[in-house]
Parts: sequence; structure tokens; C-alpha cells
Amino acid sequence: MSGIYIHIPFCKQACHYCDFHFSTNFKKKDEMVAALARELVMRRNEFAGEVVETIYFGGGTPSVLSSGEINLLIDAVYENFNVSDNPEITLEANPDDLSTVKIGELAASKINRLSIGIQSFFDEDLKMMNRAHNASEAKNSLAEARKHFDNITIDLIYGIPGMGNEKWIHNVETALSFEIPHISAYALTVEPKTALKKLIANGTFSAPKDEVAASHFKILTDILHRNGFIHYEISNFGKPGYFSRNNSAYWLGRKYIGIGPSAHSFDGKSRSWNVANNGLYLKAIASDVTASETEFLSAEDRYNEYVMTGLRTIWGVSVEKVERDYGIRFREYLLSEAQTYLSQDLLSLENGILKATAKGKFLTDGIASDLFFI
Repeated sequence: MSGIYIHIPFCKQACHYCDFHFSTNFKKKDEMVAALARELVMRRNEFAGEVVETIYFGGGTPSVLSSGEINLLIDAVYENFNVSDNPEITLEANPDDLSTVKIGELAASKINRLSIGIQSFFDEDLKMMNRAHNASEAKNSLAEARKHFDNITIDLIYGIPGMGNEKWIHNVETALSFEIPHISAYALTVEPKTALKKLIANGTFSAPKDEVAASHFKILTDILHRNGFIHYEISNFGKPGYFSRNNSAYWLGRKYIGIGPSAHSFDGKSRSWNVANNGLYLKAIASDVTASETEFLSAEDRYNEYVMTGLRTIWGVSVEKVERDYGIRFREYLLSEAQTYLSQDLLSLENGILKATAKGKFLTDGIASDLFFI
């Protein structure tokens, strides 16, 4: 199983918290779409013998593309790769792009999964984050999308300054009212070089508080568990049959090709990434080369990545796999370093699988970093 990720590096406006690569200048959008299609042709031999199970349009904001542009890129994948009979094809979309006409056009395409960036159902939160949509557009887009798509996921952000527990409960329950089968939820994080970082520094906004985020996380997991969702990855909750096949493949170490500026690729032994600059990317593709860098992963690197991704999921970290793939010294190191967290009931070890407990889930990233081989 392999996947193709296509990065669409355009947004209508910059969200205050975002540190992904994008541009708000659309002048070279047509040229970019043509370059993305060209890169798919250039890299088709990388997946010789592989079957593509997932195609994912991320960004940026992929929904700023026309349906014709989206279909052109999907066709380029099918023309150059061996695509399975029933692939998961996801498009990230913002509510303000999802008009009745646009949703109908997407439903008529090969797109079969929508990922809608709701973030919050409160206008004050959306304004604080500098989102391009409002709460009414969020609800209208979901109502319309549900008429055409069965497989829908939405993004929500918790731990927002000024968001009490009641507001957060309202956000989660509003999402459930639309019978959405998958929810991704993330704590508001202050990344370097973002507008949010500057706004907090100058006192415009207060900084997010860990204790608020922890409380929201507990509320989220409790409500979604009662409503039949499976917490299959720290930030992801799905009804049975609705786990993200694309994201699950990442966490399980499957191969993927990243197309577009800043997109990452992984072949099991090395990781590469395209230049995070639209102009340089376009210039390279026009010359039939890819402007990318490659890092060959050591056994330590691969072990660390497996521990990080494994602990975040319901599949956990297999002690047997650690020994088989990386060596006995890694197995012994893992079990030794895990003892403190096992004794604190933050990790469990059953049938050779190391997992985060309910108590430890919110602390998973920190625990994983302590288990890294350095």
C-alpha cells in the first residue's frame, strides 16, 4: 500500500497559527497546477510495482482549485501510477469554498472524502485565528456536504484562549449533530515565526494554557467514546470503517510520494522534501528536475520514528518488531526506558505491545521523546 500527497500551496489568507508552506498570491496558480502534474509524470518510476491506495490533496487550501484543476491532477495520478480499484481520495477544504455548486462538482469527481477545516463554531474564535470563514458558513458547508458525501472528517482546535469547557462541549456536540464519522482535533500550538507567536508576544492574545488543553482533551475523548468513536490516534477519532487510510499509512510506515513545494516523501529507508518556495519549485520543474533534499535514515532514526508514531496510535509499539527491524539493543533500551512510565500507569505492556494508557495519552509526545535512542 502506497500513497500520493499533493501539496496545494495557496490560501486566501494566513491563519495566525499556521506554519505550513503557502502563498496568498494566486498569480501563478495555473503554472503551479501544470507543474504539479508534470512532477507526477517525472516521478512515476518511484512507485514501480507499487499500488496507490490513497491520494491526498493537502496544503495550503486545496479547495481554492477549480474542479477542473482537481480533476486534471487526479487524472495525472491515474495516468502515471497503478491506482487500486477503491482508493481513498481526500480533499482538504475550507467552508467558505464549499458552495452548493462546488460541493456538487466535487461529488461528481473521484474525490470520495472531504476534510473540512472547521476549527470552531464560534465567530470570535475564528476571528482570533484569522480564518477566512465564519460559523454560519461552517454549519452550512457541513449540511450541504452531508447530502453528497458519506466520508467526511472535520478539524477542530481546542485549548484556544478564552474557550471554556462549555464552549468546547458545544463545538464537539455541534459537530456530532451533523453525524460526521471522523473528527481530528488539535491543541492550539504556538509555532515559531507565526503571527500568533507575535500577537502573544505583544500582548494582543494570551498564551494557550496546558491545563485548559488537557481538560478539553479529556472532554473530547469522553464525549466521542460515548458516541461510538474509536480514538485510533492521539488527534484522530473515527467511527468503525472511517479511519483515515492516508494518515494510517503514514503512522504504519508505508511508502508515500509528496508532490509540490514543501511536500515530503518516504520510501522506507530515506525521507526527502521539496523546496518550500513556489518560485524555486516552478523553476526546477520547468527544467525537468526536482528541487529536493534527501535524508537517509539510520537505524536510530527509524526506531525513533516508529516509537513516536506507534505510541500515538491504538496499534502501539511492538517489542518484537523493534528487535526484528532494529536489533536487540533497541529492544532492551526501549523496555528499560519504559519502566518509569509503566510504573506510573502512563504506558501499558500487553502481549508484547507497548501503548499509552488513557492516563498517558495527552502526554504521549513527551513520553515518546524520552524513549528515543540518542
